[in-house]
Amino acid sequence: MSFYHDGNRRLQDRFDGRQLADSLERNRRHSTFSIDDCKFIENASFFFLATTSGKVVDCSFKGGLPGFIKVTGPNSLSFPDYDGNSMYRSLGNILENENVGLLFLNFDGGKERMRINGTAKLDYHEERLKEFDGAKLIVDITVINIFPNCPRYIPQLENLEISDHVPRAGHVPPEAEWKFRDYAKPYLPRSEKKRLFNEDN
Repeated sequence: MSFYHDGNRRLQDRFDGRQLADSLERNRRHSTFSIDDCKFIENASFFFLATTSGKVVDCSFKGGLPGFIKVTGPNSLSFPDYDGNSMYRSLGNILENENVGLLFLNFDGGKERMRINGTAKLDYHEERLKEFDGAKLIVDITVINIFPNCPRYIPQLENLEISDHVPRAGHVPPEAEWKFRDYAKPYLPRSEKKRLFNEDN
């Protein structure tokens, strides 16, 4: 698969950027993780996940304790999916189209910004779920392209704190407030109704 498609090329040619784009591909794009890549990913407390299916496009925020994303091989990584709102927009897209994009950012004034393209698979096996605190399932990514981006437009944010809702060993996250709202409570999955309200259906 080519790194650039016809749409990329048309704009590169329109704005005289083809030679620079080709140089960036030769010198910056790679398909296996470097030591610095691994360190950046495994220290991340969040990233953004882009998925598609037909005309349906979705971009979601994925967060957790640093280390919730695990580099599992030279060109593979895994992360857990936690308790959510039952829409499964990102994960449902993956079942229809395995191609994904991941964006890692650093908002603490550092220079890291990394984009990853690859393919995704979902894993529900109980033994694997034990690898991640609070996981409902695991998303495994096989990496095709890794490329850093210029971070000059990223704002510097301070006082970044991990959400109290993030699963972790020895911690019971509070329930999401929206689960108790009228539009959600009657329609929660049966296991949730039983756990929260002692209701079986």
